[in-house]
Amino acid sequence: MNTLTQMVAAALPLVLVLVDAAAAQESKVMLKEGAGREKVMQCAVCHSLDYIQMNSPFLNKAGWNASVTKMIDVYGAPIPKEDVEVIVNYLVQNYGKSTDK
Repeated sequence: MNTLTQMVAAALPLVLVLVDAAAAQESKVMLKEGAGREKVMQCAVCHSLDYIQMNSPFLNKAGWNASVTKMIDVYGAPIPKEDVEVIVNYLVQNYGKSTDK
């Protein structure tokens, strides 16, 4: 075995332990109950729902609308246009800046 192969073989168990430890610390995000919650669950097709909680202190209705629209138009999120208003309203009501509620 060459030196590089030996180094990779020696490091692999440590990498696996670190990955396993990181995964064990993740918790499942539960969205708040409310009208439109089932539509918002579509977001999990592309990304973790913790993005909603992370952005909630910063986004008002215009911000949530821009974010959802960007996910559809730029990233190709498979969300029907007719669901946008329901999703945005849910996000504003449950995760919007406190001045929007």
